Amino acid sequence: MNNPNFLPMPDNNGFFGEYGGQQLPPELKAIMDEINEAYLEVKGTDAFKNELAELMTHFVGRPSPIYHAKNLSKKCGGAQIYLKREDLNHTGAHKINHCLGEALLAKHMGKTKVLAETGAGQHGVALATACSLVGIPCEIHMGEIDVEKEHPNVIRMKILGAKVIPVSRGTRTLKDAVDSAFEAYLQDPVNSLYAIGSVVGPHPFPMMVRDFQSIVGIEAREQFMSMENV
Repeated sequence: MNNPNFLPMPDNNGFFGEYGGQQLPPELKAIMDEINEAYLEVKGTDAFKNELAELMTHFVGRPSPIYHAKNLSKKCGGAQIYLKREDLNHTGAHKINHCLGEALLAKHMGKTKVLAETGAGQHGVALATACSLVGIPCEIHMGEIDVEKEHPNVIRMKILGAKVIPVSRGTRTLKDAVDSAFEAYLQDPVNSLYAIGSVVGPHPFPMMVRDFQSIVGIEAREQFMSMENV
């Protein structure tokens, strides 16, 4: 088994070991570099950190509890299993963690719109919530099939003020919603921000989502040590 690599990641080129980076045409690379520079500048400021921390506490409801699943632990042969209850966050999932961070970044960069895709609607609801909170218009692209299947989430996004764009091409699901959202973003990258919903895509998005979601592990470690008197 390989020893874990504890070197700071990503490197200056956005690589996590052999993975990552930016495979982009020059015009897109300039845009991503601008986002990277803005994020690196703002993430260390007291204003950004304090605003995000306050929202995480008083709006999201963090820290989310950790639960010792005793029955499941017995069922699995004695391994002690703990569950980090991200489902109890406001909006019902972990998605709000990075959506709030991305919405705040967009505000600090002076962006006038945030765009994203969504499949089942959880990312869309979380981003619409975050954008409504910080006062930035939100545009969500969603495949027509998913719009029909997840109609309650579509209603939630609209109530929160988001513009929901049904995508009718291709498979009419998440894959095509991603293409549609990114194409819309490329029409005006100067005034808008594309909010990726996972640790995917070009640098700096994997780093940003990693950073915003790290609160889950930081809390869990402290809670576990407290529960087990470690």
